[in-house]
Amino acid sequence: MGTSGYSKPMSQEQQRPRRTPPSVPSSVNSTMSIVIAAVALLLGYFILRDIQSNDSPGGGNEVVSDTTVVDTVAPDVTTTSTIVLTAFKVQVANASKVAGSAGQLTVELQGRGYIVQPALNASEITPKQTTTVVYFLAGSEAAAAAIANELGGVATAPMPAPIPTETGKLGEASVLILLGTDVAGKPLTSPIPTSSPAVAVTTTTVA
Repeated sequence: MGTSGYSKPMSQEQQRPRRTPPSVPSSVNSTMSIVIAAVALLLGYFILRDIQSNDSPGGGNEVVSDTTVVDTVAPDVTTTSTIVLTAFKVQVANASKVAGSAGQLTVELQGRGYIVQPALNASEITPKQTTTVVYFLAGSEAAAAAIANELGGVATAPMPAPIPTETGKLGEASVLILLGTDVAGKPLTSPIPTSSPAVAVTTTTVA
């Protein structure tokens, strides 16, 4: 028997139509991309604005604190001591080029109770001095201050090396007056002590 004109009946599964997954419209993807890009732009704008605000003078919420530093400086110390005039010896060296001025000053200081060695000239390498300086050996600072007061408050300084006398020596002296033109040939104006061979000396130590 021939098979033409006969077809096998389909099962129920074959007859049931297949479901296809719903397709996502492409417009949704495009919208999401636009939204994300817009959000990114806004975030970038706000971040950039905050950075520029912080960098500008006075911008942002920068807190500036003023710190006051107080330097503590120790006060100068002033002390008064009594110097016995005969406890040290003085040497006068003439650096003023005024003839006889060192001898004159030597006699005046001797008349005030000081022990002063015979006057000398300054060394040959010492130039003419316009200002008088009283030099001292270590430990004779107060004695030098007393002599400086007698001369009207001239400067004092540690003894230089070499010693600026024509002999290069001090003998027994611990104080040297290098006589300049400001004092040479002029009488001393400080009061002459009359009671005792001692003088009060005020020294100030700079902190």
